[in-house]
Amino acid sequence: MNKDLFPLNTLFKYPSFIKHLDINKISKSIEYWEVTIRTSETNNNLQNSNFIKLICKSLIQIFIENEVNLYSLKVLLGSFDDIFELILQNSNFIGNIKKLKLDLLKISESSTKFLTFLSSNCNSISSLSQSFQYYNDYKHQQIMENSLSQIINSQKNLRKILFRSNKFPLYQSLLSLKNPNCSNTLNTIIFYHINFENIIILNEVFNQLNVLESIHIINCHCIDTKFVQQIINITKPFKFKLKSLILRKVPQFEPLDLLLQHFGCYLENLGIFVENKPQSSQLFKSVTKYCSKIKFLLLGLGINYQNINLVFNLIDNIKQSLNCLVIDVTIDNNDNNNFSSIILQNLGQILPFKLEYLNLCLAINESDLEIFLKNSQNTFIKKLLIKIKRKEKYVDIYPYIKEYIMKKKRVKYLAISEISDKKNWFSLKDIVKEFKLYDIQILDYYILRNDIDSINDILEVFKE
Repeated sequence: MNKDLFPLNTLFKYPSFIKHLDINKISKSIEYWEVTIRTSETNNNLQNSNFIKLICKSLIQIFIENEVNLYSLKVLLGSFDDIFELILQNSNFIGNIKKLKLDLLKISESSTKFLTFLSSNCNSISSLSQSFQYYNDYKHQQIMENSLSQIINSQKNLRKILFRSNKFPLYQSLLSLKNPNCSNTLNTIIFYHINFENIIILNEVFNQLNVLESIHIINCHCIDTKFVQQIINITKPFKFKLKSLILRKVPQFEPLDLLLQHFGCYLENLGIFVENKPQSSQLFKSVTKYCSKIKFLLLGLGINYQNINLVFNLIDNIKQSLNCLVIDVTIDNNDNNNFSSIILQNLGQILPFKLEYLNLCLAINESDLEIFLKNSQNTFIKKLLIKIKRKEKYVDIYPYIKEYIMKKKRVKYLAISEISDKKNWFSLKDIVKEFKLYDIQILDYYILRNDIDSINDILEVFKE
């Protein structure tokens, strides 16, 4: 490595200003860079892998030598053993982290040591996210359970925790939340891809959490009568405020209806991907009846000809609070165009006066889009995303976007993707320049989509 690339006479010690570290992202960036400098003489996978690890480890060493004091850390356990060994020798590097995200790829001696190190040396974590895999090996499973439990028990100011795992047992981790430190600090719990089938201690745990403010349930399984009864039986009524509910399956409607009756008044983020037609219609009726404070609404599988009017009623009912709306229609290919037309012809007139974010993934044609844009002229949309799903013919929406969006300055950020010819407006330099004259910034559709659709951004899980 050429040391001249890093001048020693800089005014500031730039590495010392680093506060957020994602080791996996660093590694990926080095991988991309390595590909650009690769030659036929260096095209050896093992050598390249070792080179990437060396660069990554060297960067961490530079951070340590410059006395970096991290605020947040994201690690992929089981993939960077050399780096973990280096960190273990320099406890000050991560001793004061406030936000920690752990993703376990595989169990190794170094990853086990690292988890033990965290529980002994890092006790000021305020936001903890963990994603552990399920292991058939009981010994390894116990190691992971105990390690996570120890990390939780060691914290003095844990406010937010995210559990992410489909099969990994959470019994010990949940019980750890009862310790005095957590019971008086923890205010947010996120369950992501959790199977509640064998979890029977929610009532016991939640009754010990004195400052709990919000619960988020994202793509979880077994939201059945047993689960709902545990929640309803919590003795302190302010304990369970259901702020987010993203549904992929609804095997039984009655428990979900009961959940909405008791806690729908708190619900702010709702996502529905339920294919069962009778149950999806019942669900929209219940949401309209019990949930009036929804800010983020994500609609995908589940909206159809039978319930589309219920969907319109729901949007109209919550428009005083609605801030973000995503409609992604995927139904039978023969009906996709007609169904998208119904949405575009009826949506614009029921939108609120202001939206932070609107993402429409529909089979769009010119006339329907013009109707939508005319009907929504009184709505200002900070971020407007349009994905045209119509494949069979080219759709020219530019004149309508120019007339109703650009000239009237109705959006701040715009992103459009056209499947028909795989066109992303962000790559069209002339259009980008033209819209910029009207203070409208055209962005990459997929980047802007991820700006709100990723679960951490929706829930602002790790924002202080």
